[in-house]
Amino acid sequence: MKPHTDQHQQHRDIVFSALPTDQAAQAARILSRIVGVTAQAHIREHRVTVQYDVSEHNLLELETLLCDIGFHLDNHILQKIKRALAHYCEEVQCDNLHIPEHNLKSRDVYVQVWGNHPHGDHDDTPEELRRYL
Repeated sequence: MKPHTDQHQQHRDIVFSALPTDQAAQAARILSRIVGVTAQAHIREHRVTVQYDVSEHNLLELETLLCDIGFHLDNHILQKIKRALAHYCEEVQCDNLHIPEHNLKSRDVYVQVWGNHPHGDHDDTPEELRRYL
């Protein structure tokens, strides 16, 4: 697996329905207890900002946990679209983490390509035909 880097850090908002009013503060406390997750409540906006490494956690996992406990996410169409896009992006990012990196700067790769590629004044025309053309 590839090493941990900041490029795998995600900053996402989890937006809750307006009622009950204290969901953001409670959710932030619960999410902050999870190792590798930081959460900050924005009570007036009914949302929690979370930060985590996508190789350890994902938004769908965190939202599912909260919904299982009894929290109510904002289900307006725009929020549903934002969540679906974030879920898809994180799924693709996690899939890409498992693809091994190829060393494209390896000298052997270029030597092999150069050796198999016709270059210079290479001409496959037989010598006897070249004299007459």
